[in-house]
Amino acid sequence: MTVKFTVVPRKDPRDQTAAPKYYAAAKRDGRADTNSPAKQIARMSTLSTADMMAMLEAFLTVVPDQLAEGKTAELGEFGTFRISISSEGAENAADVTAANITDARVIFTPGKRFKDVLATLAYQKEAAS
Repeated sequence: MTVKFTVVPRKDPRDQTAAPKYYAAAKRDGRADTNSPAKQIARMSTLSTADMMAMLEAFLTVVPDQLAEGKTAELGEFGTFRISISSEGAENAADVTAANITDARVIFTPGKRFKDVLATLAYQKEAAS
């Protein structure tokens, strides 16, 4: 599988006066909504597209609920999802409260199948427009 990339300039956030450096950035080619994988999986199995859509909707309900309960959602070779938070620092541990939390995000760690695919990717530079 070949991933196309473009070249983008980026300034050093620590030194805005420095000349930018150029980096590769993966080029996205559209979006795939939940209907797309549901149709593909239905073609590969005895389940219908409607069955797959129901499974995906259930997945999208259950995993966030597990994360909200403080669990790591382990999904085998697919990977894991977990919550990560950022907070403001305090001088003393006793002074840290929920009010110090400034951000929460979901971290996805790919499993073996994802890592295997990433190891086999080829890259192609997109022509400048």
